[in-house]
Amino acid sequence: MTAWAPLVLTVAPNGARRGKADHPALPITAAELADTAAGCLDAGASMIHLHIRDRAGGHLLDVDGYRAAMAAIQARVGRALVIQPTTEAVGLYDCHQQMALVRDLRPEQVSMAVRELIPDPSTESQAAAFLAWAHEAHVAVQHILYDVADVTRFIELKRRGIVPGHAAPVLFVLGRYVDGQQSDPLELLPFIETWRAAGEIGPWAICAFGRREGAVGAAAASLGGHVRVGFENNFHLADGGIAPNNATLVRAMAELTIRIGRPLATADDLRETTEAGFRAL
Repeated sequence: MTAWAPLVLTVAPNGARRGKADHPALPITAAELADTAAGCLDAGASMIHLHIRDRAGGHLLDVDGYRAAMAAIQARVGRALVIQPTTEAVGLYDCHQQMALVRDLRPEQVSMAVRELIPDPSTESQAAAFLAWAHEAHVAVQHILYDVADVTRFIELKRRGIVPGHAAPVLFVLGRYVDGQQSDPLELLPFIETWRAAGEIGPWAICAFGRREGAVGAAAASLGGHVRVGFENNFHLADGGIAPNNATLVRAMAELTIRIGRPLATADDLRETTEAGFRAL
């Protein structure tokens, strides 16, 4: 039996849309994000998916703002967490602004939605140039895929060389921001079936909206995927209660992962895997 690769457990502590009115422990400021990062590291996380806000609490893509938040987190945890900024548009930013942010920031990881980075065929050449630059600069892009159509398109973009590398990482998103959204583990199967049928070998992870986040995560962990949890997508524990903080959700997922016999990755484990992916091109 092939040994399982260590599971990368990512925390997404705030997202772009929620605020203190939704949960008083949702982190907004750089200091709050740093506190959350430290707690989630202790609970088993190896990466933090980072959103920042403007002074009014709105979604923000800003190099200086990201640098301030990243510096605050690194002051608390050093390199023990990989920091993954987002380029999520939320209807405010276009692909040119997203790419410019990444070029200026040069993070070790970044998440980018394929449908935002490459919204139509006319944007393919500029996206190809950007992704080639990111690969050469060792900026690992995690490609966000919202449905099976996104997965199919991503595979086609890889085959045409728009997306470089043999093992580009992806995130499968189960669910949406709608009232009462509750994702189900069965929703994961079409993503995986499409991915495997195409012979893809890149690392895949999931995030899931609603209180079955942990169940979806356990299914992904059992099938060899990686997992993202946190207040961006879910406030609930498996028993329906409200989690007091992000670290509680991370700890619950870490315990499930260990219970099925899969080890948790460290930030350095993730870095080694990422570097191996760069070298494999």
